[in-house]
Amino acid sequence: MLLLAPIGSLIAILFAVFLIWKIMRYDEGSIEMKKIADCVREGAYAYIKRQYMVVGLFFAIVFSILFILYLRGYLIIFVPFAFLTGGFFSGLCGFIGMSVSTRSSSRTANAAKSSLNRALQVAFSSGAVMGLMVVGLGLLDLSIWYYFLDWYYRGLDEAVRIQNITSTMLNFGMGASFMALFARVGGGIFTKAADVGADLVGKVEAGIPEDDPRNPAVIADNVGDNVGDVAGMGADLYESYVGSIVATMALGSAAFIQYGKSLKGITIPMVMAAVGVIASLVGTFFVRSEEKADQHVLLMALRKGIFTSATLIAIASFFVVRFVLGMEFIGVYWAVLSGLIAGIIMGLSTEYFTSDKYSPTRNVAKSASTGPATVIISGLSVGMCSTIVPVVVVAAAILCSFYLSGGARDFNLGLYGVGIASVGMLSTLGITLATDAYGPVADNAGGNAEMTHQPPEVRERTDALDALGNTTAATGKGFAIGSAALSALALIAAYREHIHLLGKSLNTDLMNPRLLAGLFIGGMLPFAFCSFTMSAVGRAAASIVQEVRRQFREIKGLMEYKCEPDYAKCVTIVTKSAQKEMILPSLLALLAPIVVGIVMGIEAGFGLLVGALVSGFTLAVMMANSGGTWDNAKKYIEKGEEGGKGSFSHKAAVVGDTVGDPFKDTSGPSLNILIKLMSMVSIVFASFIISNSFIK
Repeated sequence: MLLLAPIGSLIAILFAVFLIWKIMRYDEGSIEMKKIADCVREGAYAYIKRQYMVVGLFFAIVFSILFILYLRGYLIIFVPFAFLTGGFFSGLCGFIGMSVSTRSSSRTANAAKSSLNRALQVAFSSGAVMGLMVVGLGLLDLSIWYYFLDWYYRGLDEAVRIQNITSTMLNFGMGASFMALFARVGGGIFTKAADVGADLVGKVEAGIPEDDPRNPAVIADNVGDNVGDVAGMGADLYESYVGSIVATMALGSAAFIQYGKSLKGITIPMVMAAVGVIASLVGTFFVRSEEKADQHVLLMALRKGIFTSATLIAIASFFVVRFVLGMEFIGVYWAVLSGLIAGIIMGLSTEYFTSDKYSPTRNVAKSASTGPATVIISGLSVGMCSTIVPVVVVAAAILCSFYLSGGARDFNLGLYGVGIASVGMLSTLGITLATDAYGPVADNAGGNAEMTHQPPEVRERTDALDALGNTTAATGKGFAIGSAALSALALIAAYREHIHLLGKSLNTDLMNPRLLAGLFIGGMLPFAFCSFTMSAVGRAAASIVQEVRRQFREIKGLMEYKCEPDYAKCVTIVTKSAQKEMILPSLLALLAPIVVGIVMGIEAGFGLLVGALVSGFTLAVMMANSGGTWDNAKKYIEKGEEGGKGSFSHKAAVVGDTVGDPFKDTSGPSLNILIKLMSMVSIVFASFIISNSFIK
């Protein structure tokens, strides 16, 4: 059944190629629409080229360090090369998704001239390319490494061979994590610095519409949507996807060894992923819309696809578990189901707190009548309240998956259940990511329509898709955060098992002072990380504000449409800022677990991972949902509610939205990667930390 993994990966990649061909057949529109799309595309490629040069240098340094550790006997030879392949495939996913999205925005705007459903099809197909490439390339990477290592260790006993395979495969996730962190942090700084600068000067000071062609930062804003919300999100979820599968495979090796079913235990996650690919592909055919520009109608169109995929996975998983493990271990199926259900509930919870259909966002919009301060207070309140359901749901999923899979009789079997729950949650990733990645395409399509002065009904249709995109993006972030929590927990469990395999005991008693110290430091790290990224956005945005003000002041005839602004200057400013500012947060994720482990011992390192997981998960949910609420409250007012565009309430809501931008698109989503990356670093450097720790 393991053959289903490479077969599923090829099906996903081939279908994504078909969707690219289908998208490219749509007309890109008028000369003006093509020109705007070309500017965005050139800016995105310029940013990605510069980012990959910086990341390439970083990867070369880390590869050299890992190779030296191999020469010193701390690692096996495959680890440095696994690190490179993980980073390569993660970056490739983001690059492909960004390339397609920059070619889809003008086509979506042009399709909106004829119908809402036609525009939805173009934008959603672009998102589906991202989703299917992530799961396809992720499974391909997993399959290549599994079959190669299985051949390499072919002379060993099966139990030993499986342990060697899974412990080696755990390490390539670090490369994916590093690539994802750079893509998320760098892209998030880029997109939100441009967005905040464009909104503060354009909307608030100059009083011009969003995406107005006179605003010098508008192209940088559109570029940022692609490099941050598409390339960054794709790299992020690729890392979650492969990380959860590999961690669960490692746990399966330990859980089923006494039953003589280690191979069967590691088969389930990869087969589940293959089943999810097929189910997601089928779900894409159910995304259709009526011709009514209503959020509820559009949301139901996307939900239809997700629920169809989830239902197919829920049915198929039963037969997979029964066929591979037998009815004796059918509890593993219920663990899969608990993860799948938890993902759906978290998505619905996020929708409730961020969609303008419901009272939380509408109440934030109402609070705008008394100024920016009350908007920020009410948005923070909503974000904090929104953490209740996700935390309770994840806690319930952990308990259910642990005990339903047999944790009461076998602790390792229970940990495997938690891991397989994370795989179950991520099994719908192909279509869930499609509903997220389509949002930036719709957003750029609206900008294209505004800048090329398309008829009002075109902007009305793209705005409907954009508003929905804000909700699905918030839902996608909630899904990504929830899956990150379960994936990180599986990785921490795999780290614990890895420590035991190295022959070292791990004292996890909560009264152990080193463990407690690690918990406190770990709980602090997400806040320090967010401080760095928020400050980075603030500094980069300040540069954009000054540049936009300068151009408004010095370029004669700009406000009268007599000449064009210097778009390239703003793109250059945020590109340089993003590359410089992403280094410190990235180093924090790399060095913190190594330094704490060496100085305070492996128990403190273990506590650091647990503390960062708990505080990082809660903080990420709060920031993502506060940001989504502020954004949709602003759009609710722009639709004519609570005062409409240009009103005092609207200006107050814009201020709230600018605060929320780095919350939901830079700091919040980057926390997913932080909590997983630190676990990956701990696993890879475990032998080095143990040998060189000050506390033995």
